[in-house]
Amino acid sequence: RPIGSEALAADFENLIQQYRYPEQMDSKALLEIRRIKARVESERLPQGADSTRHLKLGRGSISDVEWLVQVLQMRFAHSYPSLRVLGTVQALQGCVSEKLLEQSDAEILEKAWRIASRARSGLILANDKSNDTIPSDRKQLEALARILEYEPGRASLLEEDYLAATRRARAVFEKLFVK
Repeated sequence: RPIGSEALAADFENLIQQYRYPEQMDSKALLEIRRIKARVESERLPQGADSTRHLKLGRGSISDVEWLVQVLQMRFAHSYPSLRVLGTVQALQGCVSEKLLEQSDAEILEKAWRIASRARSGLILANDKSNDTIPSDRKQLEALARILEYEPGRASLLEEDYLAATRRARAVFEKLFVK
């Protein structure tokens, strides 16, 4: 149950709607978002990190999917209330229902987002600390694969699944993020 005035909360929600879901997003704003995303990719990825293995900032990983979804929300949620959701998967489903995304593209994005998110959580369980990179060390990769319910000795399959999913998601991201 929220603390405070429900009327005040409703007033605030109404006030911020114009910023969260603007009627129109001009090309200058979209260009700036794309510039910021490129900057995040170049500056936030740890030096020496393999961009194909980084779960949060890597190519086709969590940030690509979330940035694309959030741009679609900012561009179209004013007209489509089904996009006014907080969850990435829910927003992807809304984009499909509003014909902003092909079902096949949404499935590719969701698969990459899920495997990267699960791997990130699995690495915390395996290592007792946050780690945002799919391990290249076979023992660590095997531990992660087991946590993610792969059969014993199938760490390479996890690696292949992750790399394939994010490669496909990056292609969708590149196709749609610049539209």
